[in-house]
Amino acid sequence: MFGILPERPSPNFAPSWNVAPTDPLPIVHYDAKAGERSLDVMRWGLIPFWAKDIKIGFSTIYAKAEGIETKPAFREAFRQRRCLVPLDNFYEWKKTGTGKQPYAIALADRRLMGMAGLWETWRSPAGERLRSFTIVTTTPNELCAELHNRMPVVLKPDVWPLWHGEQPADLPRLKALLAPYPSDEMSCWPLSTRVGNVKNNDPSLIEPIVA
Repeated sequence: MFGILPERPSPNFAPSWNVAPTDPLPIVHYDAKAGERSLDVMRWGLIPFWAKDIKIGFSTIYAKAEGIETKPAFREAFRQRRCLVPLDNFYEWKKTGTGKQPYAIALADRRLMGMAGLWETWRSPAGERLRSFTIVTTTPNELCAELHNRMPVVLKPDVWPLWHGEQPADLPRLKALLAPYPSDEMSCWPLSTRVGNVKNNDPSLIEPIVA
């Protein structure tokens, strides 16, 4: 559904139900030289091309939409290297009287969502090449606001060509895409607190429980 041509090689990637920062994930981006979209595995936590240390990736897991076009870590990637992060759902934690309750948030029809992302290529001092990405966030819609003060930017398929750079778009048009996804087109449900431990990684994590 992300427009990857069937004949284009795709990486083998095992499914994950509990992704953590620095984990590898499949990312969809536009390959301008080939004139088509590509699916490649990249590290979560963007490392700018000018960075001297890989550790910067721990602070660039997310990129706030506000001011993204001027922040040194993101401005070049925002201008030239935008991508989509395909996911079934994402997790958020809601504060309760006894602690925190995790929730899964997904599209109402349970289709894969395409989160707005940026990607970058970095070379280590030893010459190793590493590709990494970040997820763009914005203010929450009404559903997500019950759980957190931010949410990932989820883009509808009709604007993917603009975001990928397949179609021309100026800065105001791109910034306008970074808006909250409609609440009535999403759903959420409570999960077991097992998702709080990244060692737990199996399909049962996304099964709803009675909160």
